[in-house]
Amino acid sequence: MSLSPVDSLKALTSGTAKVLSEKELAEKLALGRPLRVKLGVDPTAPDIHFGHTVALEKLRQFQQLGHQAVLIIGDFTATIGDPTGRSATRPPLTRDEVLANAETYTAQAFKILDREKTEVVYNGDWFRKMTYEEVLKLNGRVTLQQMLQREDFRTRVQAAQEVRLHELQYPIMQGWDSVVVRSDVEIGGTDQLFNILVGRDLQKEEGQPQQVVMLMPLLEGLDGVKKMSKSYGNYIGVNEAPQEMFGKLMSVSDELMDRYYQLLLGEHRDPSQHPMDAKKSLAQKLTARYHDEQAAAAAREDWELRFSKRNLADAELPELSIAHAPAELTVLSLSSWAFAQAFGLEKSNGELRKQFITSGSVQLNGEKLLDPSSCPSLKSGDIIKLSKKHAVRLID
Repeated sequence: MSLSPVDSLKALTSGTAKVLSEKELAEKLALGRPLRVKLGVDPTAPDIHFGHTVALEKLRQFQQLGHQAVLIIGDFTATIGDPTGRSATRPPLTRDEVLANAETYTAQAFKILDREKTEVVYNGDWFRKMTYEEVLKLNGRVTLQQMLQREDFRTRVQAAQEVRLHELQYPIMQGWDSVVVRSDVEIGGTDQLFNILVGRDLQKEEGQPQQVVMLMPLLEGLDGVKKMSKSYGNYIGVNEAPQEMFGKLMSVSDELMDRYYQLLLGEHRDPSQHPMDAKKSLAQKLTARYHDEQAAAAAREDWELRFSKRNLADAELPELSIAHAPAELTVLSLSSWAFAQAFGLEKSNGELRKQFITSGSVQLNGEKLLDPSSCPSLKSGDIIKLSKKHAVRLID
């Protein structure tokens, strides 16, 4: 893809939360050479979700415009843990844990990035070679007052919560990464502003051109309120099965759908489409990206069988043996058992009563089971619908 510097600037700044500065980015684009665009990731967990992909999608866009993607795997910084937004010190990870996570993390990242056009580097390659004298000199470039400008550090100090000295190293190390790879642009979430600015300062001291700061919005999760996070249970995993991925995407609100189109696909929703059709298109495109077109089409067909056509009998559903059903069988215990066994979801009795049973979500062969304490009669082939996204088939 080839665009003029003006059109490139417009495309690259689209969907960003902040760019410092657009003028500097325009000047770099006008140089007529591929820019080195840095994204640093700490593999503190083996899997990534759609929230992580927002920055990866922007890096991919730079790739498509002919620029050099530099993916820094923080095998050294991950052993410390990014303190951004934390109210307590992160538990440390071993190097073996980090490297194992990095293997699966990068495999998932290359579902988005062009592997052949991505420069992958590990920051342990330079930090592990540093002498203590070099570490002290690097620390001497930053003041404690600068570190305490970070809201999370300042808040913890004011609340008499501990801040470990190794945590203060994190912004310095992230900044030094920029010096080592000579980045022209660094991509990060809005919570990374302080760290990326440290990189600019260190580049200036080293006589390098300063990197442009490109901040991406934090993606809201399926609830449309909190940022996407496994801890909030509102996430979509990149490695989730096609049907699960498609179904989760169909649960997002119409308002959130527009955000997902822009941040996850780099597109705008067709306003002439009915919202339901637009959501199906979004879900199919994203499922195809992380699986393939055939799997995405099958997931859409299955979803329509289950929910659009209300034909659960012909849909592919998880199967549970009646023989393993709770001994004291009630609608409440049946619902709890089915959620846990088929989907790995632990629901409290209160949540099951209020959100699923008395609301009419729990159904046996299309008949609502509204009384939590009633004892349903079950047979092989019965379909238990638990919610809009969850249903199971009973077998002997």
